[in-house]
Amino acid sequence: MKTNKKGFPFLHTGLIAGTLLGLLAGCGKADESASGGDAASAAAEIDKTARLTYVNWAEGVAYTHLAKVVLEEKMGYDVEITVADVGPAYLAVADGGHDAFMECWRDMHQDYLKQGGDRLVSLGNVYEGTILGLAVPTYVEIDKISEIKGNEDLFDGVITGIDPGAGMMKAIQNEIIPEYDLDIELVPSSGPAMTAALKQATDAGKSIVVPAWKPHWMFARFDLKILEQDADKQVWQSGDIEIIGRADLEEDKPELAAFLRNMYLTDPELADLMLKVEESEQDVEEVARQWMEDNEAVVADWIPVS
Repeated sequence: MKTNKKGFPFLHTGLIAGTLLGLLAGCGKADESASGGDAASAAAEIDKTARLTYVNWAEGVAYTHLAKVVLEEKMGYDVEITVADVGPAYLAVADGGHDAFMECWRDMHQDYLKQGGDRLVSLGNVYEGTILGLAVPTYVEIDKISEIKGNEDLFDGVITGIDPGAGMMKAIQNEIIPEYDLDIELVPSSGPAMTAALKQATDAGKSIVVPAWKPHWMFARFDLKILEQDADKQVWQSGDIEIIGRADLEEDKPELAAFLRNMYLTDPELADLMLKVEESEQDVEEVARQWMEDNEAVVADWIPVS
């Protein structure tokens, strides 16, 4: 407990006796306050703020807003969430400006994790069983990545991408295109822009190839297939999504760190949340709040026991 240091000024001799009596009379009260107020003081010192950063990908948007409303309404936190590209998001956490990055795909984000080094710490998986790849509408008559070669004109010579800092984009540019010897251009955009292009193409019955991953609502909305990888060109594997915190988060904000470690969504839970967000005309936060109220048992497991 923090205590104040009191200075005693030089006093006129005529005031000393009265001053000493007053000090002695107050000592008992001060000691009593100090001994009885430790627990209350410690509780008051818990930092009830959270600064979370995420990427504008459908799954992260959905569950980051859910984390916000749970922290605010169930745990009394003041929460700030910030959308960013992948690289700046990791840097913001490593530098201590944000408490956690909400969407680490470890296999794809190795460069960023290495750059952050011991300034970053894993807070565990928020989702398990990811799938990544290139996807096309099911009416497109190819089933493998290798079959894009020679059919690049079918897709107007482009892969409609997402944000340029994404690990998938780097893998497509640096591994998929050269490994499969594709004469095709990877065009960066964003997650929402990619799905808008996907909708436009499927509505018109046109061919399109895009980066795709599960979890994502696109598989519930569109009839898609992920193109098979060749056995000797396996770029993507199934994995998990982690939350990454700054290294000193456990020390500074143990309750927040415990909450983020506890946060976990199954595939049906996250699919339900994402689809509700996508189909609703309400703000994401309002949809997340309603989902929280409808799934009290799920979010209750995330809240640390005092």
